[in-house]
Amino acid sequence: MATIEEQIKSLEDEISKTKYNKATQGHIGKLKAKIAALRSRKEKAQAHAKSSGGGPGFEVKKSGDASVSLVGFPSVGKSSLISQLTEVESDAGDFAFTTLTCIPGVMDHRGAKIQILDLPGLIKGASDGKGRGREILNVIRSSDMVLYVVDPFQKSHFKILDKELWKSGMRLNQQSPQVFITRTKRGGIVVRSTVEQTNLTDEEIQEIVRSFGIVSGTVTLRTNVTDDHIVDTLAENRIYSRAVVVINKVDLATDKDLERTRAMIPRNWPILEVSAKTGKGIKDMKDFIFENLHFMSIYLKPQGEEADLIEPLIVKDTSTVRDVCAKLHRDFVRKYRYARVKGPSAKFDWQRVGLDHHLMDGDLLTIILRKS
Repeated sequence: MATIEEQIKSLEDEISKTKYNKATQGHIGKLKAKIAALRSRKEKAQAHAKSSGGGPGFEVKKSGDASVSLVGFPSVGKSSLISQLTEVESDAGDFAFTTLTCIPGVMDHRGAKIQILDLPGLIKGASDGKGRGREILNVIRSSDMVLYVVDPFQKSHFKILDKELWKSGMRLNQQSPQVFITRTKRGGIVVRSTVEQTNLTDEEIQEIVRSFGIVSGTVTLRTNVTDDHIVDTLAENRIYSRAVVVINKVDLATDKDLERTRAMIPRNWPILEVSAKTGKGIKDMKDFIFENLHFMSIYLKPQGEEADLIEPLIVKDTSTVRDVCAKLHRDFVRKYRYARVKGPSAKFDWQRVGLDHHLMDGDLLTIILRKS
């Protein structure tokens, strides 16, 4: 009997041999669904083996207000770049595989502490485990932003890196598809859509869902979907994150080198051009990272005291009162009584709110704790 890897390889070969068009989209979608189901089985088996004591790994303790992963091939200058962004001196050299473990540093910028992760270089086949690829990809998946670091003298780096992250389940600079699939006990696959479907027929969607091993369920669509939308929703492990491409070594590159590198990158993806050696573009890079992590400022007002309007607390713009409490002190959530908010998120001044209240930029916050 063929192994999971062999089955996946066979299905991938069939996809590569099939010309992609409207007539074959449904068939290709079925093959992709089968691959996603096999990968899910494989990941569960690997997780079980790891929990049973199999294989070494490395973990990165998250710190600061957000985390950013530097992703690139060996020797593209990630170690020099993190030295420019943070106080960390990463072990750099002029040979491949310099960085063998994850080296975290913290970038202090505009009141935020942003964790920058210098990861071992990714290589082709990383998503299948080559070069400690799975461990590296797991760290990347848990970060808030991905910075591709590419060398303008290498022609295929970006495409290879992007393919490895895609195969690992990362969907960068994309919105999560408006597709909802609910399993049912009987009734077959029922497709409901709030918009006209022009890419796939109901029958093609039903076949893709069945290929994943689901025989009864409701598929609700709120957008015109592709086969990838359906498969990504079925897989349930996709990560939708921000990404930017950093072209390093611009001090050495010609206009032709840079033009060729820019042409490899998808349209509408942000590109930063820097030199880790000379420092060119580093300040703009720091500003870009800060602005695209979408922070907001919250002002704390201790009960009976004036609010500190000079040094705000910097938090992600999705933060709740619970998130702020957890950031301030590990006991604040446990001792929490209530909070009062004045500002954009409050219906009226000093509204009493609970832990799940979503804050907004510029809010003044008072947290009241139990004494014991």
